[in-house]
Amino acid sequence: MSPELSGFTNIQKLDPNIIVELRYATTNNFTHKKIYDFNTAIVRTGTAHKLARASAAVQAQGYRLKIWDAYRPVSAQRRLFEVYPDPDFVAKPNPNFSHQKGVTLDLTLTDAAGHECPLPTAFDDFTPLAHRDAPRTAIQDQYYQLLNTAMLQAGFVGYVNEWWDYRDADMDDYQPLQADPNDYA
Repeated sequence: MSPELSGFTNIQKLDPNIIVELRYATTNNFTHKKIYDFNTAIVRTGTAHKLARASAAVQAQGYRLKIWDAYRPVSAQRRLFEVYPDPDFVAKPNPNFSHQKGVTLDLTLTDAAGHECPLPTAFDDFTPLAHRDAPRTAIQDQYYQLLNTAMLQAGFVGYVNEWWDYRDADMDDYQPLQADPNDYA
C-alpha cells in the first residue's frame, strides 16, 4: 500500500456531494447514546477514492450517497461495546477490525435533494430483514441494486448481514492506524 493512499481523507473534502450524518455522533442510533465526539467522516485515502467513484456513479443517475458511519476509532468501538456488549451485533474493540482501520462505510442512497430512498430496513436493524439475501419489495430492490452495483464496481464488498455495510475489497492491505477525525474537519 503506497503511503499516499494509506493515510486518512475527509470524505466530504474529496466529494462535497456526499451527505454525512454520523449516527453515532448523536443519540439517533440503536443504543440511543452518543458514542463519539466528531462529525467528520474519514476513511483511508484509497478507500475514499473508491467511494468518490461510487458517488459519481450514483450521481450520474440522479442520486447521492449518505454516510452513517465511517472510521470508528478503537475508543469509540470500546464505548459502543460498553453500551451494547453483545458480540453477535457489536464487535469487540480491535484495531484490525475494518471500521477501526478506516476501510468500512455504513451508507445509504438518497435522491438528489438528500431524502433517503426506501431500502430494506432502517440503519442498524439487526433482524434478518437487513441481510443481503432477504426478500425486498420491487422498489427496495431497485434502490438496493443501484447502490450495490455502484459500490461493487468501485471496489467494495458488502457484508452479508447488513445491506448498508461496505468494506474496501483491499481492506487486508491496510495496517491498523489511529486518527482523530476532528483533525480532518
